[in-house]
Amino acid sequence: MEKKWWKEAVVYQIYPRSFMDSNGDGIGDLQGIISRLDYLKELGVDVVWLSPVYQSPNDDNGYDISDYQAIMEEFGTMEDFDRMLQGMHERGIKLVMDLVVNHTSDEHPWFVESRSSKDNPYRDYYFWREGKDGKEPNNWASCFSGSAWKYDKTTDMYFLHLFSAKQPDLNWDNPRVRQDVFSMMNWWCEKGIDGFRMDVISMISKKPGLPDGQMFPGMVYANPGCINGPHVHEYLQEMNREVLSRYDLMTVGECAGVTIEEAKKYASADGKELNMVFQFEHVELDEGKFGKWTDRRVDLKELKQTMSKWQTQLEGRAWNSLFFGNHDQPRSLSRFGCDAPEYRVDCAKMLATCLHMMQGTPYIYQGEELGMTNCPFDSLDEVRDIESLNAFKELTGMGVITEADMMRYINLRGRDTSRTPMQWDGSRNAGFTAGTPWIKVNPNYTQINAEAEMADRDSVFHYYKKLISLRKREKVIVYGSYRLLEPDSESLYVYTRTLGDEKLLVICNFTENETAYEMPEEFAGGMVLIGNCRREGLEKEISLAPYEALVIKV
Repeated sequence: MEKKWWKEAVVYQIYPRSFMDSNGDGIGDLQGIISRLDYLKELGVDVVWLSPVYQSPNDDNGYDISDYQAIMEEFGTMEDFDRMLQGMHERGIKLVMDLVVNHTSDEHPWFVESRSSKDNPYRDYYFWREGKDGKEPNNWASCFSGSAWKYDKTTDMYFLHLFSAKQPDLNWDNPRVRQDVFSMMNWWCEKGIDGFRMDVISMISKKPGLPDGQMFPGMVYANPGCINGPHVHEYLQEMNREVLSRYDLMTVGECAGVTIEEAKKYASADGKELNMVFQFEHVELDEGKFGKWTDRRVDLKELKQTMSKWQTQLEGRAWNSLFFGNHDQPRSLSRFGCDAPEYRVDCAKMLATCLHMMQGTPYIYQGEELGMTNCPFDSLDEVRDIESLNAFKELTGMGVITEADMMRYINLRGRDTSRTPMQWDGSRNAGFTAGTPWIKVNPNYTQINAEAEMADRDSVFHYYKKLISLRKREKVIVYGSYRLLEPDSESLYVYTRTLGDEKLLVICNFTENETAYEMPEEFAGGMVLIGNCRREGLEKEISLAPYEALVIKV
């Protein structure tokens, strides 16, 4: 298997609005990130993925960009950005930027021009259509509820927005759009950044003619079917030729709805498109009738089956991204494990072990290394996320979910649950800001914070440090092949990693019960590489403590 620096790296995602506030306005900023670079160095991560910091009216927390080559005023200046980049590079940390080019803000100069008249040179940068029978041009739904079309009276036509109405979709079929995007990407690469995480990149190619989508029972609008469109690979290969291949970059595409076969194209080992993709199969296992708005739990057997499929079927053909949480997902500990105080620390370590020992590049979402949990919101007034607010209005308005249940689902599955401020210490507002935070701070910050964990050698933080350093030392963790054991166990996730003569056995107890396990003969005399519980020696038959994780090396 070809060795690459981005295969051996561990990535840390910063959600800048909630990471660290330097000026007391309650909003995280670039100077705040600069002040915490030594923390990242101490943790040992190799790469920072920075969620958008571009100029934006902030309808969707920065994923609606009005200027790709300017910094959002709330976050600071381009000089602050340059200092941050330099500070990262001085500490041996690379920077991956969030690239959002499926859509822009409706305040971007391209769209301002585009909407001004039907014959404007920028008109074809976006999708404009006449209405049909006094309604929208087709039946497509927006990912943020309602129709994917908005009427604009300036020219008496509709424009397409697969997300918020303030996020019009770019028309990638227009070569001028592609060239302008590539030019902007080259500008950032010349600045010295180290890669791109590409937001909803699997949606950039729409079906010709924009035909009606498939309607599902009880829904007002249809699935637009804009995933893995007809020209997506052609456009990404052009991007690779025009930009990516010219620099030593790490690239990862957010590819909702991606299949194994499609992933092999996006992240092919031949390097024609991207290095890796984010697939979402494992984080959609707990969806219900109304998508993510449910209290279903992930079934362990299904989780093992899904993770193992991606591990084995991509091996040697494409590269995996390893994640349980990010800024769009609830806290991984609350979702996949147990955040009860008596189990929180062991369970956070177990989940980290399970993920970081797999083949692929691991992603740590800010606070995950502390074992942060979902934040409870007491009322809708405390919720900031446009997706949650729109879904609450739509689903309770239709009478299909009660307000009490919807609030419970938002606390379990809403995006704000993981967007609350980073918990730095036990002082007011968790040390995040001297002012009033833009979103509430999780009340458990006095028990869970970086200062306390850095001082405690048994903390989740120090366990993550050890996992990261092991990946640098043990090539079997990076490049070894994966094999699932005990597929039918409803308690244990067990797998092996093998590279030449080196072999690892990874055992994770996903329950609060003591669970017996009989080790394969070859591992009985092995050594414990890492574990979250103290053990005296290894027998062939072991009893695993609640949420115990154990990695044995032969």
